[in-house]
Amino acid sequence: MATQNPNRLRTNCPGGSLTLGGDTTVNRLGFGAMRLCGPGVWGEPLDRPGAKRVLMRAVELGITLVDTADAYGPEVNERFIAETLYPYPKGLIIATKGGLRRPRREAWENNGRPEHLRAACEASLRRLKLERIDIYQLHAPDPQVPLDESVGALAELQSEGKIRHIGLSNVSVNELCRAQRIAPIVSVQNRYNFSDRSSEDVLAECEKGGLAFLPWHPLAAGGDAAGGGALGRVARRRGATPMQVAIAWLLARSRVIVPIPGTSSVAHLDENVAAARILLSTEDLHELS
Repeated sequence: MATQNPNRLRTNCPGGSLTLGGDTTVNRLGFGAMRLCGPGVWGEPLDRPGAKRVLMRAVELGITLVDTADAYGPEVNERFIAETLYPYPKGLIIATKGGLRRPRREAWENNGRPEHLRAACEASLRRLKLERIDIYQLHAPDPQVPLDESVGALAELQSEGKIRHIGLSNVSVNELCRAQRIAPIVSVQNRYNFSDRSSEDVLAECEKGGLAFLPWHPLAAGGDAAGGGALGRVARRRGATPMQVAIAWLLARSRVIVPIPGTSSVAHLDENVAAARILLSTEDLHELS
């Protein structure tokens, strides 16, 4: 294992906790580090000191799951996390992903070939200064590569002690079930938010199996983001912002949901964490359904 900071993380982050794979517990509000890259998720942070303050504040507030990927930057995000937080406090979980390439700013290209995933995982280990990645996720199935080959490569890395737990991203129920026949899966990261519930069936499958569901783009809320609609009405009743209610709704929607909202602002980070303290009533949830 990598050297860790002897200081433990706070365990009283609002929102409760969830245990993955029987041995990895995370608080139910994580942090998506993608937005700490430059514009278009490309290059270094525009405000490097400010980005460092955001990461350090996330840990200070009790967030125990930081989500990243080798494609963010590319490679920039992982290096920045290690530069800012290493040696990691005991209990901090870094979840990263492999399987997408960024040959240029506008391109996100699938590469699920086993040899690529092995090289990507080993490079992530070096950048993050880890001997084992607690949660390593296939960023997306590659239509040119059989899923069993991609997941099989991660299972091999797991057997070698380079990955603790395997997760998936951007998958269907069928793909999740196929992957589970090859290796234990502890988490799924799909797009899901108040205005886009197209992964409802995947969430239900995660609930059945006790898998963590990490919604990406969790704060998209359509027209409600401006304060109209149900989010706005509930927000006014609760003395909160519509985005805070969007987070509270995700936490109330399912016991396995672990939102990972990202931001490059300390003020917005504080607001996001405060949202986990909002307890929505039955009336609120009915209005938001």
